[in-house]
Formats: sequence, structure tokens, C-alpha cells
Amino acid sequence: MPDACKVLLVDDEADFRAVLHKRLARRGLLVSEAEDGARALEAAAGQAFDVVVLDMKMPGMDGLETLRLLKRDHPSIEVVILTGHANAEAAVSGMDLGAFDYLIKPVDLGELVDKVEDAHRERRLRRAGRVNAVPEGGS
Repeated sequence: MPDACKVLLVDDEADFRAVLHKRLARRGLLVSEAEDGARALEAAAGQAFDVVVLDMKMPGMDGLETLRLLKRDHPSIEVVILTGHANAEAAVSGMDLGAFDYLIKPVDLGELVDKVEDAHRERRLRRAGRVNAVPEGGS
């Protein structure tokens, strides 16, 4: 069996984090939580995560700034963005900054679990040298 995926959930909504934590842990994923961008950066500095599930709208440091700093300091971390309908353009900006994908809230938890597993699989393949980060020719 491949190594267990280490996931960091970053969302200011404690109830949402708790539900998602439980769903991901049931799938055998190792889950940590952070309630804001600053704590997410602290957690990532102290532990190697495979996937970060990142809310875009948080008090203090927003999701885009958190993503930018995460990818700067930990470029191999895959990030799945969560955003509201009104903020979908932020998700597109997040993709430009290197996010794996995004989902619109309210998110289907099964879809999010699948997306996290896809991101982890992509990261494992890239680390094994089977997937290029950017295809040759730039497309």
C-alpha cells in the first residue's frame, strides 16, 4: 500500500474542519488542521504535508496569499482550493499560482475526498518521476 497521505485542512469554520477531518481520516488519510493562513504556514514548516485543502476566504491572511507562500516554501505540496461562488475568480488565480484544483462551496464531501486522493496520487507520480510538472513545449 502506498504511503498514507498527509493532509492539512485550512478553514476558519471549525465545524466544517471537524466533519472533513473525520471523512478523510476514515479513508486512512493522516489529517491535521489549521484555522487560518498563518497557522497553516507554521504547520507546513514543522511537518511535511502531501495535500493542503485551503479555504480562500479567511480572516487575516487570505487563501491566495497563503497559497503563494505555501508554494514558495513547499513547491511540491498539492493544494485544493475551496471557494464560494462569488469568489470563483480567486480560484482561477489560485490555479495560476500552482493549485492542483478548486471546488466551489458548499462542497460535496465525497467529491472533495476524491480530489484530495487525486492530488496525492499526482504528487506521488511526480516524485517517482512519472509525471512532469510542466509538459515539454509548455502545453
